[in-house]
Amino acid sequence: MSVAPATAATPILAVNNVEVIYNHVILVLKGVSLALPEKGIVALLGANGAGKSTTLKTISCLLRTERGDVTKGSVFYRGERVDQLTSNELVRRGVIQVMEGRHCFGHLTIEENLLTGAFIHGGKTRQIAEDLEKVYHYFPRLKARRTSQAGYTSGGEQQMCAIGRALMSRPNTILLDEPSMGLAPQLVEEIFEIVRRLNEEQGVSLLLAEQNTNIALRYAHYGYILENGRVVLDGDAASLRENEDVKEFYLGMSGEGRKSFRDIKHYRRRKRWL
Repeated sequence: MSVAPATAATPILAVNNVEVIYNHVILVLKGVSLALPEKGIVALLGANGAGKSTTLKTISCLLRTERGDVTKGSVFYRGERVDQLTSNELVRRGVIQVMEGRHCFGHLTIEENLLTGAFIHGGKTRQIAEDLEKVYHYFPRLKARRTSQAGYTSGGEQQMCAIGRALMSRPNTILLDEPSMGLAPQLVEEIFEIVRRLNEEQGVSLLLAEQNTNIALRYAHYGYILENGRVVLDGDAASLRENEDVKEFYLGMSGEGRKSFRDIKHYRRRKRWL
């Protein structure tokens, strides 16, 4: 296995100039590079179809399930190359992805869903019970609904269940794909606040792909903006929030205040990075 040179600044996760092709013909990622510091929160931003989910699946080794291939570049985790591993090998190393769309087993209860995330530990009852209580501590709604079938719970509760199931594997790094999708603003705030607490209290590193640029940059420490499979802009979250281009293209704001959708759509033809 390849080993990256160790330095004091080596991130826990590094994606280096990755190119991804689907079905041997469709080029989706075009030289994407990013880094996730240990115990950091990094946002991967961009419109639908920009390549955010593909980037996460490249890291989590799920591309092959969708006929995708990494044709150039590499992914390193804790200094070791991991893009040739299987997804279950990567989970055992501490990296897990929470998929877009709140994937739960609808016929199982909330607690049964959570327990499926603990299979990796070999059924150590005491540890699993401790992990369950930790999940319920962060997601009290799930404790109240623990005996309910997941398919009959709300979208927010299903998203919490998906994140809680990931926590049951005791990850060091979570890849979170579109956590705000289809949720009411109040629930989005609640979930992002829990993400912040997990980062601060448990030391979990988080890479989150998100279209909701506004909330993502409020909770992340650093951000990368993807367009058409390329990283076009990156920087610490505070500077991105104040960047005029980011305000213009992703927040619907400019130095002159809010613009109409028609104005923004017209102005996008003049993006400085294209």
